[in-house]
Amino acid sequence: MGVTSVANYLSLLEEDQSELQSFALDKLNASIDEFWPEVASSINKIKKLSDQKSFSQHELASLILSKVYYHLGDFNNSMAAALSSGSLFNVLLKSEYVETLLYKFIDEYIKVKNENKPVDPRLESIVMGMFDRCFKEGSYKQALGIAIEARRLDIIEKAIADSSNVQGMLTYCLNICNTIVSNRAFRQSVLNILVKLYLTLEKPDFVSITQCLIFLDDAHEIATILLNLIKKDDNSVLLAYQLAFDLFQNGTQQFLANIRKLLPAAAAAATQSSGEGANKEGTIAADKMQIDGDNNNNNNKQQDDSFAARLERLRSILSGEQSISLYLEFLYRHCNTDLHVLQIMKAVSELHKGAIFYTGTLFANAIMHAGTTKDTYLRENLEWLSKATHWTKFTATASLGVINRGQIKDSKILLKSYLPGPTVNATPYSESGALYALGLIHAGHGEDVSSYLLEKLHLNNVILHHGASLGLGLASMATCNDEIYEELKGILYHDDAISGEGAGIAMGLVMLGSGSPKAIDEMLAYAHETQHEKIIRSLAMGLAFLMYGKEEAADTLIEQLITDKDPLLRYGGMYCIAMAYCGTGNNDALRKLLHYAVSDGNDSVRRASVTCIGFVLSKQPEKCPKTVLLLSESYNPHVRYGSALALGIACAGTGNREALDILKSLTTDTVGLVRQGAWIAIAMILIQSTKEQYSETEAFRKQMITCISDKREDAMSKYGAILGHGIIDAGGRNTTISLFSPSGQKNMHAIVGIAGFLQFWYWYPMTHFFGLALTPTAIIGVNKNLEMPAFSFKSNCKPSLFAYPPDTKPSTSNQPSKIETAILSVSRKNKLQSSRSSTNVAAEIEKEKKEKEQKEKEEKEQKEKEEKEAKEKEPLFDRKQNPARITPKQLQYVVFDETRYTPIKKIQSIGVVVLRDNNPEEPEQLVVKEKPAVKSPVTTSKGQKAVLEEPKTPQPFEFTD
Repeated sequence: MGVTSVANYLSLLEEDQSELQSFALDKLNASIDEFWPEVASSINKIKKLSDQKSFSQHELASLILSKVYYHLGDFNNSMAAALSSGSLFNVLLKSEYVETLLYKFIDEYIKVKNENKPVDPRLESIVMGMFDRCFKEGSYKQALGIAIEARRLDIIEKAIADSSNVQGMLTYCLNICNTIVSNRAFRQSVLNILVKLYLTLEKPDFVSITQCLIFLDDAHEIATILLNLIKKDDNSVLLAYQLAFDLFQNGTQQFLANIRKLLPAAAAAATQSSGEGANKEGTIAADKMQIDGDNNNNNNKQQDDSFAARLERLRSILSGEQSISLYLEFLYRHCNTDLHVLQIMKAVSELHKGAIFYTGTLFANAIMHAGTTKDTYLRENLEWLSKATHWTKFTATASLGVINRGQIKDSKILLKSYLPGPTVNATPYSESGALYALGLIHAGHGEDVSSYLLEKLHLNNVILHHGASLGLGLASMATCNDEIYEELKGILYHDDAISGEGAGIAMGLVMLGSGSPKAIDEMLAYAHETQHEKIIRSLAMGLAFLMYGKEEAADTLIEQLITDKDPLLRYGGMYCIAMAYCGTGNNDALRKLLHYAVSDGNDSVRRASVTCIGFVLSKQPEKCPKTVLLLSESYNPHVRYGSALALGIACAGTGNREALDILKSLTTDTVGLVRQGAWIAIAMILIQSTKEQYSETEAFRKQMITCISDKREDAMSKYGAILGHGIIDAGGRNTTISLFSPSGQKNMHAIVGIAGFLQFWYWYPMTHFFGLALTPTAIIGVNKNLEMPAFSFKSNCKPSLFAYPPDTKPSTSNQPSKIETAILSVSRKNKLQSSRSSTNVAAEIEKEKKEKEQKEKEEKEQKEKEEKEAKEKEPLFDRKQNPARITPKQLQYVVFDETRYTPIKKIQSIGVVVLRDNNPEEPEQLVVKEKPAVKSPVTTSKGQKAVLEEPKTPQPFEFTD
């Protein structure tokens, strides 16, 4: 018969003899889980014994006390008693009590460590016991996770180094650093450990090492790795080229320039290669991709493979020449723009007075052709284009910068007819737009044009200053060039609203991510001095750009801005939070944004605060719909507008259904500006989506066209639909919006581009910043000579799943037209009676109705039949030819199954892929380039300016004042 009560043991606790008390405690400990309610009645006696340090079994009494508190649900007292139980609290035991308290102890330990408070040695002992248990059981990932949260660098290193799969643990830890670790300083400490451990591997993972070093901003170590690799065998050289392509995709202009400076000079490299018996004729230029269009066979041509030649290729990759050239070729070759949509937009702009739809069409055209170099639509509509005046002319010329983005070698030739001459025009809007376009073409890669733009700042015209400032800021983005900064500051101090607006933003772009105390003090001081709202707002955005990626280091400036009495500076404070904490999901940042979203008295501040939630949650898009759901139902239209854009930013390119459900309701909002934000956000989310992926895609596209064409639609909503259709078909339908690279690095251009684009609320030409946010979705294979070989790979899915959407069919219903005169039913009956006096009118009408319904039914059945037949005939996979359009979601289906060419990098990603030639002795076929050569612009007989001429083009592009 089992024990039914512990009353007798409890009575022994009242005895004076310690032996009897010890005996009673042993028995109570053995049966505490069953009889804890009974033991709880004597809790005071047990607590008294646990406090008597002279009592030999006081630790056992503490353990029993802890278990009683545990069963009572008082975890704090249970933990305190467990700490007093010493070694009797055995972390190796697998009981519910031990497991629960361990979780509590770990949470407490993490909290104390993160607050930098002294840790109780007893708590430290328990947690260390937990780590030992994890190591004994082989639970290294669990130990690593706890160590990262507790910021124990020694345990992090031990958990990785002692595991049986060091490579896997390193990858796991790197992923956690990129997605979860929010503290910047601690993240850098962890990455330093990862680099050290990666280098100890028998075969170091240089791809992952490079990722870590980019985060650490360690140009010296990267340069050392690249130099070591290009001195080795062919596979190592190919890996060096791949790392360089990845660096260009992830690094800033200044960071890449620092790496190039650390590489040996050309003369030194030539000497080194000469000493190794290499070709003495000098280095080759990596961008001279000779392609034989007749037989596609260049294998007989001897390629220089000396150290100097390899180094020159490496330099050309790091400078961006190769990537930009390859992406231009891809975007030109695969451009699939629906020009009929632009005709619908143009018809709307001609029907309505005012510049809003005219500029909207210009923006949509620029975005739809971004990076493709195709300005066909502008050439074919020169008469319509000639209507541009003043700042609309500025916008039209600047749009060429978006269309030709990346034409860094020929940018001045392209814009020659528009760039300022020796004498300043009285109304130099085109010239100013050309300077802005020059910056858009060279955004982030402006070494070749910075001095030219700097020179144009000295011209005595505020309109030219505006375009030159914006262009210079874009071209010199993140260079932290003090000379350029000082010149822009001089323009700012002229205190002119037009030139000052451009200068304020440009100063922030030049010092992007630097957090320069000098720049902060000067810009903030002038923002408080000037009376011009445009200048204050531009400086507020400039300060936000200054704090890009600074996280906790930006907190002081953020607090200054968001507590300022000027709403324009509070507005900038919201974007400062967005830029500093973009993609971190930081709770403190979200808390501030949500607070101002519901409490600030200024609508612009509230709108900005909600919008910026999208930036902070951009790496965790699934959280954004839940965060802004209630805000999307706010009584304030600015808050609803902001919630729409937040969803568009955070969920861009994801097709998130929850976000689309919220936005769908906002498309029917009673306020036009809310509908505008909804259309823009929907386009951002559904970019490169098909109806096979998301059934709503086709319906949303049709609704946009309807909104654009509907004469009764609000102008704000119509403008949003125009921009939205441009965005959803951006870059010839070959680009996407991604604020992060495939490796998890922040995409600086995309983040800055979206932030700049959103300022179109105040200044329409800022819409052109959207071109920076677009990333080509391609896999472009190159060989060791950086040429594109003719090879194919397999896409293991039906072609329709990721195909281009069908072009819009011309329809009179989509064309803006006069509303038909209503015909009354009485008139209709009278007419029928007069023409058919012997026919029953009702029967005649009913017959017509049935015939119409039957016709519609037959058309629908025929369409469904055709779609069904097409699906049945559709193959289960598709072969893609180099260079190929591959969307981010399609990447999982890609298989490199060719035997000759294989990627040098194991992990597949979108972008430039360096290929290993497994049969180098065989003739190699190369891809024929399709992009036409750039010719000098022409001038009309009247001396008017015209756009760049290409083969088989319409009349020159003319502007008339």
